[in-house]
Amino acid sequence: MSGAEYRSGHIVVEGDRITAVGPGPAPAVPGDAERVDAAGHLATPGLVNTHHHLYQWASQGLATDGTLFEWLTTLYKPWSKMDAEVVEGAASAGLGWLAKSGCTTSTDHHYLFPKGRGDLFAAEIEAAAELGVRFHPCRGSMDRGQSQGGLPPDDIVEDLDTILAETEAAIDRHHDASFGSMLRVAVAPCSPFSVSRELLVESARLARDKGVRLHTHLAETLDEEEHTREQFGKTPVEYMDGLGWLGGDVWLAHCVHLHDSDIERLAETGTGTAHCPSSNARLGAGIARIAHLLEAGAPVGLGVDGAASAELVPLAGEIRQAMYMQRARYGPAALTARQALEIATLGGARCLGRADEIGSLEPGKLADIALWRLDGPGAEFYPAVDDPVVAFAFGRTPPLARLLVGGRTVVEDDVLVTVPQDEVGRRGAAAHRRLMKLAEEVL
Repeated sequence: MSGAEYRSGHIVVEGDRITAVGPGPAPAVPGDAERVDAAGHLATPGLVNTHHHLYQWASQGLATDGTLFEWLTTLYKPWSKMDAEVVEGAASAGLGWLAKSGCTTSTDHHYLFPKGRGDLFAAEIEAAAELGVRFHPCRGSMDRGQSQGGLPPDDIVEDLDTILAETEAAIDRHHDASFGSMLRVAVAPCSPFSVSRELLVESARLARDKGVRLHTHLAETLDEEEHTREQFGKTPVEYMDGLGWLGGDVWLAHCVHLHDSDIERLAETGTGTAHCPSSNARLGAGIARIAHLLEAGAPVGLGVDGAASAELVPLAGEIRQAMYMQRARYGPAALTARQALEIATLGGARCLGRADEIGSLEPGKLADIALWRLDGPGAEFYPAVDDPVVAFAFGRTPPLARLLVGGRTVVEDDVLVTVPQDEVGRRGAAAHRRLMKLAEEVL
């Protein structure tokens, strides 16, 4: 993603870092180093997931034909009953599924905290640590219920003081700013239609005081644009800009409905966008102007979004989805295979402020590496395509032969190895059953 492509080459990893990348076979390495024969494979940086709601693994398959607002008003009900056990099981399955599709770094936006249900934020952090993936959980929040003109019911929002105190505590307890960190926390009020102006202003202040990043949903649907125009007299981007919410330390989920002036402003400020093509399609939200954002120079990453609006969507598959949707709207040159792969790797790293650590294969960066099998058992049909990046991006995602996170193997031959894969799957199913049982009275 940053330099030459090698048709035949090598990567040397020492500890958690890449120490060499180049053409031809690897040099001799002293000691008992493991040598991986990756002939017939494509080596890419580990994929970066820039937007998710892991708890939603437990509520897949509901409100399958609703708009965003219809879907939310249906699902707020079962979500209000989730507890830490549900969140940990859902996060384990969701992150395991991501790893199996080549993801080495994932964010999560958790913004619902029902009272008396345990430490939901810590539950997902524990799941990520066990699996061994790099994790950027975002402490989300909502303080604007229906009685204040917001969308969520009043009984699932928090008050401003509680949100700020809990968010600060989460940063102090969990955030690790060091190079190679496995855990970084962001501040993430949910959306303009579920949070107050005061919460947005104070969240930005808190994040910048603490040196962490900011994240929220923005401009996902036309309903949202109508809502913000009616309530604030501005477009979503104009509203957030006026509150100090654009900048190089901010990335926004979706940004489907942008005006030309919005795109210019996002590019000017270095504000990132997390593009979630399958979720946007599933909810009928539209197709984001990703080609235009890239042309303007704005950072763009890729995300799967929550599993309740993107059931069983693999991150690697979103590379193809993003590419084809841009082409369907803007023509066949709108997004190339390599641009789509870059969004999923280095683009995501830029959104998360980690472009100096992850997102490309080069000496000094972390050894977050995916090896995709394009020949041999299980991949017998891929050699018919000469360009390995086209073979990877255009069709069915090839088998994942090895996934390294900081030099540690997390997936081997398409199977999770840090935690038994069947156990991870069972946890996700159990989380779904538990949530449906807890929510019987409201469904």
